[in-house]
Amino acid sequence: MRLYLTSLNPTDSVTEGFLPAAEALGWDITILTGHPGGYPGFETIETDVRDVRALIDTIARHHPPGAVFSNSDHIQAETALAAAYFGLPGKDWRACLTAKNKALTRRWLTPVESVRSVRLVPGAGLPDAVPYPVVVKPAMGVASEDVVLARDAGELDDAVAGIRARRPGEILVAEEYLDGPLHTLETLGDGVTTAVLGGFRTTLGPLPHFVEERLDWDPEPPPGACEHVLAALAALGVGFGACHTEYVVTPDGPRIIEVNYRVIGDNCDLLLADLTGVPLFEWILRVHAGEPLPTWREAPAAGHGAVVSLVADRSGVVTSAPPAGEGRWMGPWEGPREDPREDPWNSTGEHGGVRLWHRPLRRVGDRIELTGTNRDYLGLLRAVGPDRAGVDAAVTAFRDDRPWVIA
Repeated sequence: MRLYLTSLNPTDSVTEGFLPAAEALGWDITILTGHPGGYPGFETIETDVRDVRALIDTIARHHPPGAVFSNSDHIQAETALAAAYFGLPGKDWRACLTAKNKALTRRWLTPVESVRSVRLVPGAGLPDAVPYPVVVKPAMGVASEDVVLARDAGELDDAVAGIRARRPGEILVAEEYLDGPLHTLETLGDGVTTAVLGGFRTTLGPLPHFVEERLDWDPEPPPGACEHVLAALAALGVGFGACHTEYVVTPDGPRIIEVNYRVIGDNCDLLLADLTGVPLFEWILRVHAGEPLPTWREAPAAGHGAVVSLVADRSGVVTSAPPAGEGRWMGPWEGPREDPREDPWNSTGEHGGVRLWHRPLRRVGDRIELTGTNRDYLGLLRAVGPDRAGVDAAVTAFRDDRPWVIA
């Protein structure tokens, strides 16, 4: 079995998730990418992965494919078309395109929910009437980039002008601001059955931006949310492979924010695998190889987990940063142990142990310019423990003892 994995840039999801999973399955791996140096130890072929013709030509000239797969937001449709060309299982390219384009997403969700939305094309003025406050965003955007709340026509005019200066020629969307708790639903389907793996509760930074500062494991969706999200995915044609859906619980019920036709990122996929105890990345790959979805019992995982984004609070230069690594926060000192735990961070007495992973995204000496987006992340902190209180205490202790310092 040969896996062709298409990728734009190396991500933790690929390097720590899908590539080890493919190796565990015993598959041969070929990575098609525009950045072949980012995957040492793996066969890579430099390819224009945004061009489906180039993908098909590269695969056809190489070994016969057993699966063609991508976890990138930007090349789902191209990868799906390449898989279809070779008669392999894959996502519907139309669903990939619809989910990626937020204007198309709103159009196809009309039978499921009502969210007022206006498409803003380049060169056109602002619409006469929009439902203030509104959120303006690029139709093909990602990672909260250029997503801004506008409370009136003046703020909308300023926001649109700023985004168009940075993204000339792109289509924007202005849609009503959905007020309420922000959640995610994580699903995996084989084209026949769709399993709900759980979800997260998202904590955002201060408005008018929408920076995700923390995601907490929240496996029990609010009443009616699961049914609503699954109906929305069905309307979009999403039912194969992993999907990460964001939604708000408004006073009128759940409403979709966006559908990301891939597994959740920013270390939350690794956390999801930790908490559910299933080989998540192997399951996703096996579905793309044509295997049916393994039996999944929708039961809450024990304990609590969170991914905390360590966000820069000012522009400047990074002068100090905690190291990458894995450790265990053991709580208050309770005296030495006969068999002390060897740990790069903490070897104190045992009390409600919480396992921590720190993933730096910046380095000492990097210049930081605040953007009001997820690009302001300095690092990611993943934590798993027996309960929310223990996780919170461990996260606080890490941040206090090992701060990122910007001068």
